[in-house]
Amino acid sequence: MEAPRTTLPDGPVVTRLAPSPTGLLHLGHARSFTLAWLHARARGGRVVLRIEDLDRERCKSELVDTARADIEWLGLDWDGEVRVQSRDLAPYERACDALLARGEAYACTCTRAEIAALSAPHADDGEQRYPGTCAGRFASPAAALRETGRASGLRLRVPPGSVLVRDELRGERSFDVAAEVGDFLVRRRDGAFAYQLAVVVDDGLDGVTDVVRGDDLFSSAARQILLQRALGLPTPRYWHLPLVQDEHGARLSKRRGDIGLADLRRRGVDPRTVLGWIARSADLDRGPRPAPADLLPGFNLRRLPQSPARLSPADLAALLP
Repeated sequence: MEAPRTTLPDGPVVTRLAPSPTGLLHLGHARSFTLAWLHARARGGRVVLRIEDLDRERCKSELVDTARADIEWLGLDWDGEVRVQSRDLAPYERACDALLARGEAYACTCTRAEIAALSAPHADDGEQRYPGTCAGRFASPAAALRETGRASGLRLRVPPGSVLVRDELRGERSFDVAAEVGDFLVRRRDGAFAYQLAVVVDDGLDGVTDVVRGDDLFSSAARQILLQRALGLPTPRYWHLPLVQDEHGARLSKRRGDIGLADLRRRGVDPRTVLGWIARSADLDRGPRPAPADLLPGFNLRRLPQSPARLSPADLAALLP
């Protein structure tokens, strides 16, 4: 079931670079960020830099400056002040209050162990589907605390039926969030705001019109669309990029320790060689060592190859001095 889309405001393209300081940025991030930057700049648009650091368990404060230095090293710039999510939590709190006031969210005291005992994991990613245990149980978070002695999180009420995601590169795809995920958290029991809520709120605050990111986040778009509808925010245009893979077909990963941009910087790698590899992976012939501005003439993200970008041992060796 699809509600009418809120209209995007008139004006230039606005996209965002949104690193999370949970590990070193790698060449996959470099490719996604560069393509997002080119998409906006080629159209005279704006670029927002956002540090997504709300994951208290995994984010490391020292990596915030590292991520910013990596992006500057690539020659990418941005407009306005850097938005660091953890520095101002008020917008997320207001969004949660609005969802509660509208009956779009409810308090939930369930632990992960309790949910795991009641629900089989979703086949695709192992995520547990929430069975709706607390739906309609408490009048408010304060009531949940009084009745159970437990702090509560907040869950979005997910309507039944599929959510249609329109992607500018991949076409249309439907996700049944209710069947696959159920009512999902927008604020955890420890008070931390969920990724899905934060990015929707920030995209609304920054006027983001185009979200350019890896296609591993394609399914997230369905949950974000549900939140946009619940909060009365416009749905941006989504561009989900094929991921970068190694010679074995595995995608690059922070957790796996794939070579980071900071490592390349320390080795004295010329960032233009990285941009040259990104250009070749996107079928842009601009020479072996282009600057970002060299890639702008005629750039069109719709011409991006739709197969994964491969980073072979030869490609990596060519980047190193």
